[in-house]
Amino acid sequence: MASTIKLYALSTCPHCSQAGELLEALVGPDGFEHIYVDRLFGDKRNDTMRELRTINPEMSFPTLIIDGEVITGFKEKRIRKLLKKTD
Repeated sequence: MASTIKLYALSTCPHCSQAGELLEALVGPDGFEHIYVDRLFGDKRNDTMRELRTINPEMSFPTLIIDGEVITGFKEKRIRKLLKKTD
């Protein structure tokens, strides 16, 4: 069964880049939704910020959701465990 994965990131954040690179390696570039919050404008940005605030009230980046599990920050072991990829 494929995982539902969403990554909220900032384009200038090194930890966000690490999370994105790991996800690309594990599930491929089309295996997750990658949202660069700092590249959104207007209503789309406002809606995304509201959505993110309900998921992670601290609004820290990266914020990753894997099948409903929220991971804040780059936590490689946790990401691999949730995706059941330990290599």
